[in-house]
Amino acid sequence: MQKLSTLGVIIARFQVLRLADGHHTLIKRVQEKHDKIVLVLGTTPVKGSVFNPFDFSQREKMIKQEYPSLEVLSLSDHPLDTQWSLNLDAVLQQKYPGQDFLLYGSSDRFSSFYTGKYGTVDLPLHHENDADQIKAMLRDGVNNPHFQAGMLYGYAQPYPKVHPTVDVAIFRKNQTEILLGMKTIDQVWRLPGGFSDPTDESFEAAALRELEEECGKMIVSPLRYEGSFRVKDWRYKNERDKIITTLFSADHVSGDPVGNDDIAEVQWFEMHTVHKMMVQGKLAKEHTPHFELLLTRYLH
Repeated sequence: MQKLSTLGVIIARFQVLRLADGHHTLIKRVQEKHDKIVLVLGTTPVKGSVFNPFDFSQREKMIKQEYPSLEVLSLSDHPLDTQWSLNLDAVLQQKYPGQDFLLYGSSDRFSSFYTGKYGTVDLPLHHENDADQIKAMLRDGVNNPHFQAGMLYGYAQPYPKVHPTVDVAIFRKNQTEILLGMKTIDQVWRLPGGFSDPTDESFEAAALRELEEECGKMIVSPLRYEGSFRVKDWRYKNERDKIITTLFSADHVSGDPVGNDDIAEVQWFEMHTVHKMMVQGKLAKEHTPHFELLLTRYLH
């Protein structure tokens, strides 16, 4: 079969421990059509994520172990498909001036987004996060020091993260009383709240979800933004990652609060009593900034 004069370019990510049969099939299919091929690996600015665990150099070395002569290039992700396409064309033109290219990639990850000047060919989608590879790694590598070193590397790679939480102060009786909950683990009173979830549409939605999970179904007024604070949470005391919470407030309209989830008990307290409780150490220390702000605004 006569090969094409264009240079074959495979656009992929190959976020895998090792190349699987599907990857070899794709590479060989393009090699059969072109005298020379090049592989362009998409690179994300997000370090060490579940879907992008390996950086460019790690993937390049993995590929070259099996295809030593294969040229592997890096292309950074871009928020604009048009600019990303221009960047891809520029990388190829700079590396191979005067050359014409035919680009290969999956339709849902490449060709439907590419707006550059070169022709494209759709390749069948190969599921790169191969469950069999992961199972084999877990089966064979848990007691392997290299595997354990990899775990350490994996945890050290990502940027330090902020974990967003929400807390909500529910008032009644013209904001002279506030609803607090107590956890069994520490036996101190605190505001309802918890971690925001990726399924939440907003921090406000997260606050209402947490309120219902911990205090049961109630009707409250629209949430008011009160402020945000870095939380001195005991779980993250010695960690790089930290918690920043967003505090909301609302007025109770109807419904009887009942302790749920990890809240063993809920109770209404007069605001002037809350001030005394803070002095006596009966309130959660990590909520001290919350209570200080609320007392300043609502203690009359």
